Amino acid sequence: MNLIFVRHGQSIWNLENRFTGWVDVGLSDRGIKEAINAGNTLLKEEFIPDICFTSFLKRSKDTAKILLDQYDDKINQNIDVLNDWTLNERHYGSLQGLDKLETAEKYGDDQVLLWRRSYDTQPPLTSQNSEFDPNIDKLYENIKEDLPLGESLKDVVSRVKKSLSMILNLTLNKKVLVVAHGNSIRAMLKIIEDISDENIIGINIPTGIPLAFNYQDDKLSKIGYLGDQEQIMKLQKEVEQQSRIKKG
Repeated sequence: MNLIFVRHGQSIWNLENRFTGWVDVGLSDRGIKEAINAGNTLLKEEFIPDICFTSFLKRSKDTAKILLDQYDDKINQNIDVLNDWTLNERHYGSLQGLDKLETAEKYGDDQVLLWRRSYDTQPPLTSQNSEFDPNIDKLYENIKEDLPLGESLKDVVSRVKKSLSMILNLTLNKKVLVVAHGNSIRAMLKIIEDISDENIIGINIPTGIPLAFNYQDDKLSKIGYLGDQEQIMKLQKEVEQQSRIKKG
């Protein structure tokens, strides 16, 4: 295997069941443990990346650092880390920061589920110059493109294409680790596995679990999630339940 995707460990707002998007929150205690476990799993599988990609967001960068720290004193190799804003989570617009259950009670389960899980429906956009406008955020001051005020998954697919092409090209000669987010990983999986618009809605990415592929001769073969399969199924079910919004 030469290509691994890892969704960042559980964040504080994952724990609180809030729409996070581009808000730069940190990892929960569980998220830190998930990052450690991911590093140990990759070590056990003898996967040593030559290069690691992260998004611009703290929860992605912190997961990568903690994961790669597990390699310290065990390998004699420098692992390059590159931060790429196009690997950011989907921008949830004006929903960011809101409690998902409270939002569902206000707008209805069906509407919130449409915003969250449909392929081409954008959430309500945040306002220009608001606290959630990345165009005025110093974190992105060197980015020349106009940054989104809200995105559908279709929009995320569009923005990850160039970076994914570069990642796949590097994978021809290197082992590549990508530590990103639920929706940016879903977007990349849609492209590389040619998942339909309808079926991508049902893809659930658990936090902190390495997803392995082998890319050779322009052919990509999926190895699957690495680790305890029973635990992985449990975590996937947890993500699925979160997507349903409803209490209970």
